[in-house]
Amino acid sequence: MKNSHVLSVIWDYILITIGSIIFCLAWTSFLIPNGLASGGLTGFCTIVQYGTGIPVGWTYPILNGLLLVLAFLSLGKSFGFKTVYVIIFTAILFEILPKFPQLQVLNIPDKLLVALVGATMESVGIGIVLLKGGSTGGTDIVAMIINKYWPLSPGKVYLYSDIFIIALLLFVPGMGIVEMIYAYVVMLTFSFGVDYVLLGNKSSVQILVF
Repeated sequence: MKNSHVLSVIWDYILITIGSIIFCLAWTSFLIPNGLASGGLTGFCTIVQYGTGIPVGWTYPILNGLLLVLAFLSLGKSFGFKTVYVIIFTAILFEILPKFPQLQVLNIPDKLLVALVGATMESVGIGIVLLKGGSTGGTDIVAMIINKYWPLSPGKVYLYSDIFIIALLLFVPGMGIVEMIYAYVVMLTFSFGVDYVLLGNKSSVQILVF
C-alpha cells in the first residue's frame, strides 16, 4: 500500500510538472512574444512587462511569494504543498524559457489564431495541474482568502479581477481597445478550455418536461 501511494504521488507530480511546462510555454512561446495578455496574476505581470519592461520572470515570483505568505497566514495548513511547488517551478520556467528564442512563435499575422492556440495550451496546462490538486497561485489565492472572510464566491472574484486586470491594458502606451479585446478572447477561450479539461465527458444535458 505504501509503495502504491508513493508511486501515485510521484505520478501526480510528474503530471503537474508537465502541465506547468505547457502553461508556461503558452505564455512565453505564443502570448507574450505577440503582445497578448489575459487575466489572472500572469496576465497582470505580462501587462506590467509591456508597460515597464520588467520581465514576468521577476514580478511573477515576487507577487506570488507575497500571496503565499498571506495564504499561509490566513489559510494555514489547508494550503497545499502542490501549489507551492507549482508556483516555484513556474517562476523558474518564466525566467528560463524566454532565453530560448527557438521556442518563441513570432511574426504570425493572425493574432486571433495565436490567441486561441495560446489560450488552449494554457487551459490544458492549468487543467492538468488542477486535476492533480495543484494551482498556479495568483488570483486563486486571492479568491480563497476573500472567500474565507466575505461571502463572495471564487467565481465572482476571478471574473471581477480578470475584468480589472485586462482593462489595465488601456493605460499601457501603444496598446488600446484592440489588445483588450484579444485579451478577453484569451480569457474566455481559457475558461471554456479549463472546464472541458476538468469535466470532459462528465458534462450532461438536462431536459425538463412540464
